[in-house]
Amino acid sequence: MKKVIRRILREDREQMFLDKIVQVMKNDFPLFKNMKLYGFYEQLSEDELIYVLSEILEKPVRYSDDRISDVRIYDKNGNKIYYENSNGKWVKREYDKNGNMIYYENSYGEWWKREYDKYGNLTYKEDSNGKWAKREFDKYGNILYGEDSDGYIEDYR
Repeated sequence: MKKVIRRILREDREQMFLDKIVQVMKNDFPLFKNMKLYGFYEQLSEDELIYVLSEILEKPVRYSDDRISDVRIYDKNGNKIYYENSNGKWVKREYDKNGNMIYYENSYGEWWKREYDKYGNLTYKEDSNGKWAKREFDKYGNILYGEDSDGYIEDYR
């Protein structure tokens, strides 16, 4: 019984440690460079690292790492959702359920986001330069209405 209690306590401490890493690393990019800087990276097994990355990126992940240079993290659909090189340059991406890239961000502070309708038409986009555009389509993919941040408007409704 004592062995069981010790094992449970040890597992609880290990989980608390992993959850603390997630809390510290949440939105602390570049992930791997900072994990190494804080001393977390070397302490984690591959399973623990996958758990931490999945919690940070809020989705199940798998990753490719030669432990020397570039790191790539993929979602369950095989989409590359994070990339980091040995210099700490990084790119983060998000995809919708149809595989459309809906968010992009990099270490230079550039970002953009996109929205699509149920037919896969790009209905909205904006970026870190302040540019945006929105469009409406009919069920055949024909544009009905559009406008953008430059003041351009087209209306076929």
